[in-house]
Amino acid sequence: MPKRINKCIELLEQGQPFYASHPSELSYEAGLKDSQTWADMLLMDFEHHPFDTVGLTEYMRGLKDGGPTPSGHLTPTVLSTLPSNAINAEEVRYNAWQARHVLTAGIHGILHTHTRSPESVKAFVQITRYPFQKIKRDVIGEGLRGAGGQRPANEIWGLTPAQYAKAADPWPLNPDGELLLGLKIEDRHCLTSVDQIAAVPGIGFAEWGPGDMGMSFDEPDAHDPPYPEVMNQARDTIKAALDKHGVGFYSSWADDNMTMEERIDYSIDVLGVKMMGAGSREWAEYGRKKTGRTMPV
Repeated sequence: MPKRINKCIELLEQGQPFYASHPSELSYEAGLKDSQTWADMLLMDFEHHPFDTVGLTEYMRGLKDGGPTPSGHLTPTVLSTLPSNAINAEEVRYNAWQARHVLTAGIHGILHTHTRSPESVKAFVQITRYPFQKIKRDVIGEGLRGAGGQRPANEIWGLTPAQYAKAADPWPLNPDGELLLGLKIEDRHCLTSVDQIAAVPGIGFAEWGPGDMGMSFDEPDAHDPPYPEVMNQARDTIKAALDKHGVGFYSSWADDNMTMEERIDYSIDVLGVKMMGAGSREWAEYGRKKTGRTMPV
């Protein structure tokens, strides 16, 4: 039986990478279909696409009704990005309603974009927490998520509203929390404060956002390798800060000169990723076998 609601947190606790894909569409029927996905995580992009929380709510209901997954979890882990960024704390707090809406749909976390300061990260963690949570409240501030949004999220998670409110707290800040928060540290402006960003408690993983990082360095076509040296240095700086503070690294390696197996080997052995975008079941199965994973899909 699964030890956790959030499959990807369970994998991270085992030292295993997890593999992400995207919802086919946001509808109840798509949720039923995707409930048996090969992916560990389904990541919805609201950064660049319409903010469809009605569709997301129906999709989550379909995932629940089509479950459990082969691993025994009620649903795959589902995260989304938001239309707003995390450039500063004011932007995060002014747009806290976006985080409330996606969390109320029953998803398991948020990947926030364009993170530039530790204060914006603290605000991000703060808007996802209920005010009664006390762990590191002196650092993060009192939680800003309000009562009333426990439903239908608690039903997706198989909990009572009270149980949901207790469980819906960021991991690893709260060792028993089931929310997984991620960051896109993805432009040159973040590099001077990346160590302080990575040190904020409550973040489970982060990526270096090569597309936006390239644009930030006047390299608009540098989304995929080979990268200019300035981008390699940026990635290494971000990865070093994440390693120092125990935050998982999210990256893919879309080098057309490599086979699928070579890309995965490079991502795991050289980049040390804990989250990877995967294009197919074959991709994920090769990675799982490589790291000796025992948890069922």
